[in-house]
Amino acid sequence: MDAYDKGSGARHGQDGPAGPDGEADAPETGGPAGAGEATESAGAGEPAGRAAAAEGAAGASAAAGTAEGAVTTAPDEADAPEDAAVPVSEEAGAVPPAQDPPQPPAPRTGVAALSPRYQVGAVVALAVVAVAVCAHIGLVFLHVAPSNTLTKQHGSVVDEWVFPEFEQNWKLFAPNPLQQNVSVQVRAEVSTAGGEIRTTGWYDLSAEDGRAIDGNPLPSHTQQNELRRAWDFFVASHDSDNRPVGLRGTLAETYLRRIALLRLDREGAAGPGGVVERVQYRSRTTNVEPPPWSGEKVSDRPTVRELPWWSVAAENRGAGAGPAEREGSAA
Repeated sequence: MDAYDKGSGARHGQDGPAGPDGEADAPETGGPAGAGEATESAGAGEPAGRAAAAEGAAGASAAAGTAEGAVTTAPDEADAPEDAAVPVSEEAGAVPPAQDPPQPPAPRTGVAALSPRYQVGAVVALAVVAVAVCAHIGLVFLHVAPSNTLTKQHGSVVDEWVFPEFEQNWKLFAPNPLQQNVSVQVRAEVSTAGGEIRTTGWYDLSAEDGRAIDGNPLPSHTQQNELRRAWDFFVASHDSDNRPVGLRGTLAETYLRRIALLRLDREGAAGPGGVVERVQYRSRTTNVEPPPWSGEKVSDRPTVRELPWWSVAAENRGAGAGPAEREGSAA
């Protein structure tokens, strides 16, 4: 209002008389003085406008920052784990998770995969096999068991089943192991090239086998068992007077004669041009000394068993005959 009043006075001043210098009175006129006051009013209003503009810019920046913060925090909320989400109540209409489809039953294997008819056949076959195995084990047990009522009444049945395929013995787990050293020796009557008859000394065949086995990591079966089994065969098939019992006794004698000829020929007992006419065996048996803690007393005197002379002419003829002579003698 003051500005307008002054402006009004200025208009009146312009209409009034001039000053002494012919110029209008500045304080009283509204020209330059009014302009200055207007400028001052404008200068006073400018800081207020700038403050208002600054406050508006600050408000706009705050609003923009709030919006930017909301946009920035949105990915963090999206990256949050699913477990942190608030579960939705089933009453609110939430859909339950889908369940896995049922798995098909596993295929049957073995006897269960067979039809009922074949299952019955398999059971019957297993039962027959089980009965046969039990019967075989029972018969073999009766064969190796000591004499009892069953073996006395049904011994022939047991022997028919066991011999010869399922024969058993006590080779490893012997209830009465051998407690004697048996040495088998042989000598011969030889007809020399000059027609004389001479008798050789005793050849210890058991000692020869022992020397061949001693220190040999892989001895032959012949070196270990040929002579020993042949002598055991002879003793079991002959009586105390060295007479054969049945056909097995005669077979045992033939076996021993052939072993004697082979061993004597290996040793060169007949000499150049000589021929072995007869052989004689003897055995020397010595008891094994028992351990000191047993208290058992045995005789330390050796027992000698001397066999009669056996002619080996038939074996010599068979060894020297050709194929034609052998076929003729067989006929």
